[in-house]
Amino acid sequence: MRRLIGLTALLLLVLSSCSCAHKNTPSADQAPAMAPAAANAPLAAPAAAAPPAAPANPPSETGQAGGAQESADDAEKPESSDVSLERMASLPSDAQLPAGRWKPGVNYDPVVPEQPTSVEPGKVEVIEFMWLGCPHCYVLEPIMLKWLKSKPAYIEFVRVPVEWDATHRAHARLFYTLMALGRTDLIERAFDAIHQQHNPLIGASDEESLRIEQAWAAQQGVSAGDFANAYNSLLVSTNLQRAEDLALRYRVQYVPTLVINGKYVTDVSKAGSPANLIQLIDDLAASEHRH
Repeated sequence: MRRLIGLTALLLLVLSSCSCAHKNTPSADQAPAMAPAAANAPLAAPAAAAPPAAPANPPSETGQAGGAQESADDAEKPESSDVSLERMASLPSDAQLPAGRWKPGVNYDPVVPEQPTSVEPGKVEVIEFMWLGCPHCYVLEPIMLKWLKSKPAYIEFVRVPVEWDATHRAHARLFYTLMALGRTDLIERAFDAIHQQHNPLIGASDEESLRIEQAWAAQQGVSAGDFANAYNSLLVSTNLQRAEDLALRYRVQYVPTLVINGKYVTDVSKAGSPANLIQLIDDLAASEHRH
């Protein structure tokens, strides 16, 4: 019942303000608004850098997601929608994507230039840029979880944590550590710990964040040694770098942000509601799958 009340309150927050921005996030040496006296955390994004070459396959998962937005002040500003739409208008009609219900520049924007994906032929990549500390991502998560159980098999869903500052970096490292351990089930528990139990899962330093996250993971049945080995592994470091590269390539300003097949970007605000977002993702992905 408490979880239902908490989710209802968060949903009201999403509807009243549909974006979580970088400028509103606490730094590593500030306790987040929901934090108690002690803290826990990780991730960050460089500014105004030229988009790097396409990274290798990001880790894929059939998991959870988000539903409003947190923005990145320091990230490179995206191309204006007018410019993007001019370029879209110059595309062949069959590349302008579904006519009718969804309008480019209103419900979704084209990614300019289009980005390569990391999925097999015949698959459509859907990326959700997210942050464990984002209340909007937390509200959207159960909706995404439900969708992931019934989504078309050709959709390959990938969650990518943002790395805008030390707090985001700490949470991103926790995210990829849990994935490296094969404990993706604990990602939902990490969301709960932050948003329901008021445990921000960050510390004032990287070392303290490790201790706090390690202690939390031990409560979930993960040995301290296994957690530390994964936390400091090359796999986790590589995944963090890939995540940062992807956020730069897509000029991610807010979380959650959804990218469909390297071509289209949208969010709950553009779609109009979480339910509309799911339908929009399905329609964009279906259109891509037909090409």
